[in-house]
Amino acid sequence: MGETLGQLTSSFRPSDLLDITIVAFLVYRLVLLIKGTRAMQMLTGLGILGIGFFVSSTFELFTTHWVLSYFFDYLILIVVVLFQDDLRKALTHVGKNPFFASTSSEEERAMVDEVARAASQLAHDRVGALIVIERETGLKNFLDTGSRIEARVNSELLYSIFNNASPLHDGAVIITNSKIAAAGCFLPLSKDPNIDKRFGTRHRAALGITEDTDAIVVLVSEEAGEAHLVKNGRLMTDLSEEELSRSLTALLNISRTNRPLPKRLANLAAIFGLSRNARDKAEKGPHG
Repeated sequence: MGETLGQLTSSFRPSDLLDITIVAFLVYRLVLLIKGTRAMQMLTGLGILGIGFFVSSTFELFTTHWVLSYFFDYLILIVVVLFQDDLRKALTHVGKNPFFASTSSEEERAMVDEVARAASQLAHDRVGALIVIERETGLKNFLDTGSRIEARVNSELLYSIFNNASPLHDGAVIITNSKIAAAGCFLPLSKDPNIDKRFGTRHRAALGITEDTDAIVVLVSEEAGEAHLVKNGRLMTDLSEEELSRSLTALLNISRTNRPLPKRLANLAAIFGLSRNARDKAEKGPHG
């Protein structure tokens, strides 16, 4: 035992440590990426089949072993088919833009206030809306499905786009670099089989785009007359203009002085992944 350990120690190189660290980090990131998703369930199923393959070989269950061996002969193809959405999402995360956005904090703050104001008015008038705010993951594929606008974010313009008389009211508005890039865009619907049956197409589209990308969506329900915030496939429901503005500010990591996060939003901070500064402000309150 000592000799074996000595041989391993003598043959161990610094590059081996780097190699192990890289693989461990990739596995860790992969687990974080699929945790709580359908991919984890499918991976568990493949693991159970792998155990069955080993058991059938050990106890000489020839028929079972023959069936499972044919299954694992095409494992790579099966993995690609089963995990195509998750592989695309993983590659998207790897290819995220590592550089800072070209917009200033002032422009972002103005954009947030205009979006919050428009959403509040649309909710009051029971006009449905879907406003997508691009972050690090590019949304060009979805921009191309709508009509290009390239205009400064303005609450009146947003209201006019989603007015029922507008030809663009049926799709989504996508905001990139604090500007309205396009309107009337089509978004992917959520594939979550456990989604609430009460949700319509607009809700499913809001959940779908946030499941595939890191975008933030402001959703206005015409049936309920409420403004919601959607991120990572989760809804923060029935927000006022002030709550919506503060939540967007925290989620987009925009510096804004003397604007603590309301306590009711602090309870959802961990789920939505708000910044540490925002959570600290929320815990301290306005007099912290």
